[in-house]
Amino acid sequence: MLHKTPGIALKTTNYTDNSIVVHIFTETFAMQSYLINGARKPKARIPANIFQPLHLLDLVVYNKESSGLQRIKEAYPRPLLIDIPLDIVKGSLALFLNEILYKVLRHQSPDAFLFNFVQQSIIWLDKTDKPLSNFHLIFLIKLSRFLGFLPLHHHKQQYAYFNLVEGVFTDRLPAHTHVLQEPHTAIFYHLLQTDFEKSNGIKINKNDRKYLLEKVLEFYRLHTENFGQVNSMYILEEIFN
Repeated sequence: MLHKTPGIALKTTNYTDNSIVVHIFTETFAMQSYLINGARKPKARIPANIFQPLHLLDLVVYNKESSGLQRIKEAYPRPLLIDIPLDIVKGSLALFLNEILYKVLRHQSPDAFLFNFVQQSIIWLDKTDKPLSNFHLIFLIKLSRFLGFLPLHHHKQQYAYFNLVEGVFTDRLPAHTHVLQEPHTAIFYHLLQTDFEKSNGIKINKNDRKYLLEKVLEFYRLHTENFGQVNSMYILEEIFN
């Protein structure tokens, strides 16, 4: 049966000499793997280059619940990304987001709100002319809401510690090392309440930004099965150094 669904390309693997398998996060079916025959041929009906990481797509797909590899009938860019493929900072951020999303979206059920958040974040990143040094931190914090472990915070009181295991701010130092302490707790608290448009208003030096990224990824690792290491974080360290 044929279905129309928007999708976000995440990973492409060569399958045969001319065919590929594409992992796409779709609004209707969540993460799916699609076999596309002949995608690497010069005059392919569905060319491989439209499945670059984080490219947004309109898809017409076949869906069989019993099948591991699905099929695509039609695929079109929607909208075409302009800056991300050409800008080194945006491209590096896209590689980082892509690696994170591939790790966490494998475990998700279809969720239109999650899909819309990721889609709108990509569009904002592609179009913005604002500084981006804090974008990835805010993205990760906001994404955690849709994954079910958004940090709980108190609007009327700010605590000295953030317990990464429990996902809560607290006035007591936990009996483990998975914790944020001041001054990083305060920075994390501000990031939690900030949107992309105002992200450059939070001043963070490079050492604190590196440390916060490591702790946020630790937070993800504690709450996501088989999360593992994030190789592209080192690219961000070079970009924002």
